[in-house]
Amino acid sequence: MDIIQLLPDNVANQIAAGEVIQRPASAVKEMLENSLDAGSTEIKVFVKDAGKTLIQVVDNGSGMSKNDLEMCFKRHATSKIKSANDLFNIKSMGFRGEAMASIAAIAHIEVNSKLTNKELASRLIIEGGKIINHEDCASLNGTSIKVKNIFFNVPARRRFLKSDLVEMRHIIEEFTRVALANPKVKMYLYHNKKQLFQLPKSNFRQRIVNIIGDKRNETLVPINEETTIVNVTGFVGKPESAKKTRGEQYLFVNNRFIKNHYLQHAVNKAFEEVIPSNYFPSYFIKLQLDPQLIDINIHPTKTEVKFDDEQAIYSIIRATVKRSLGAYNIAPSLDFSQEISFDLSETNQKDVILNQPKIKIDSTYNPFDEKRDLKTRSSQKLVTKEWEQVTLSKELESDNELDKLSQIGNNFITVSNENGLLLIHQRRAHKRILFEHFKKFFNKQKCQSQQLLFPKEIELNNSELELIKEIKKDLFTLGFMFEVKNYTLVISGIPQECQEENLKNIIENLMEQAKNLEDLNINQKENMARILATSLAISKLKKLSNEEMKSLKDELLKCKSPSVCPYGKRTMINLKLIDLEKYF
Repeated sequence: MDIIQLLPDNVANQIAAGEVIQRPASAVKEMLENSLDAGSTEIKVFVKDAGKTLIQVVDNGSGMSKNDLEMCFKRHATSKIKSANDLFNIKSMGFRGEAMASIAAIAHIEVNSKLTNKELASRLIIEGGKIINHEDCASLNGTSIKVKNIFFNVPARRRFLKSDLVEMRHIIEEFTRVALANPKVKMYLYHNKKQLFQLPKSNFRQRIVNIIGDKRNETLVPINEETTIVNVTGFVGKPESAKKTRGEQYLFVNNRFIKNHYLQHAVNKAFEEVIPSNYFPSYFIKLQLDPQLIDINIHPTKTEVKFDDEQAIYSIIRATVKRSLGAYNIAPSLDFSQEISFDLSETNQKDVILNQPKIKIDSTYNPFDEKRDLKTRSSQKLVTKEWEQVTLSKELESDNELDKLSQIGNNFITVSNENGLLLIHQRRAHKRILFEHFKKFFNKQKCQSQQLLFPKEIELNNSELELIKEIKKDLFTLGFMFEVKNYTLVISGIPQECQEENLKNIIENLMEQAKNLEDLNINQKENMARILATSLAISKLKKLSNEEMKSLKDELLKCKSPSVCPYGKRTMINLKLIDLEKYF
């Protein structure tokens, strides 16, 4: 008995939609690209409920005839290519003929389209891949397409959509990519009748500034290199504009946004000597090369590209960026006129006597000393039962003060008594203390905030502003007080444990964590507490006083899980005398 059969067209399109249309932002991208291919000079995007209820794209492009309007929603129907040879000379944004058919299969579609030389437009209504109505109507030149109730007939896919804030962030990102690649096109974005973007026709630099903020204009360094292989143009941000968060890394090939980790590494390599390793530089780079030297038919999303000579392009990008940084006196340079690497001028050193540093050793210190200080302390009773079971022995519950506290390598704290030796990793221990401190405020109360004498301003782009909106409530709970003005985050209050000079770094860490967590309902608060604890924990190799060491040890023993840091790494080791004797 034969069991293999052809799938119905609507089922095949729904399956294809799983690759092409992953979320509402995917539909926005595909429709914007169609508008560009139609020669539009003005595009408006209207979104309701982050695209779950409505996505509408209105353009002033060439429009479609009545027959073409119906054909464009059929699978593998395209006006961009006619033969296999055309795949190696693609200049349009779309060409596969899959996107519109996939969108129509999982949404309600209403399209009005009018040719410039026709008096009447055509209206087409499709529900779940089936044509409901097709008639003449009155409309402006160009095309207006509405996508309603996306994934209405694929409930599993709709359930996996994230919150409106997350989905809207993805839509803004797709809109930004198209807008940056096409500065000559007027573009507008509205969400729930609120205007988010109004981008006039401009040059590339002005388009960047209109998106990321006026104050970033002075941080842009132009790059320009023409070769026989590729032309490289665009801008890179100065080192001071580098952030711990990703989001301002844009690479375009023939006005198409692409993801290519190899070429991104070339840019990062050019910056490796001028920014810290955990920071990401801003760049907006356009590559122009012969379409025959690239293959964009790799993935339905068309964001992956194969190059004929990728290594050569890598070298060109790296050299171009590095040269531009050097030309603007940003990259470090070597002064070979100096015989040594630093200047010790006689005028600065004549009154200075340099002595050889001395090593001080406490000859009386003995971690195994049997003598004990008999002072009592009540705080030792605060060691938890969990701590008894997991790590420390019951000897630590003694009412007596532990004998000696000292620091090893400014990284470890040793606590010695008659029963053995306790070795504490001071930074990990501080992480655990802060983690449980902030975690309890999410469960019970609002963290105390300290007001800043002068508000701290942090420049943000639109994507980062959306991230702040996602975590706004939790930031208030932690003790942050702020407001958003244009592209600026104005912070007026911070948690008492937070230092003002480290504020920008903390905010960037929190945004990066929020960006990496797609589902904000899973451990969002716990992760924020973890990130904040890591940002505020004492630095490595920090010299501590006896009072600081004692306080750190006491607070650690009060924690519910003192044996591990928030990331599951060990905070301490308890060595009894019997364990120490094994080493001898």
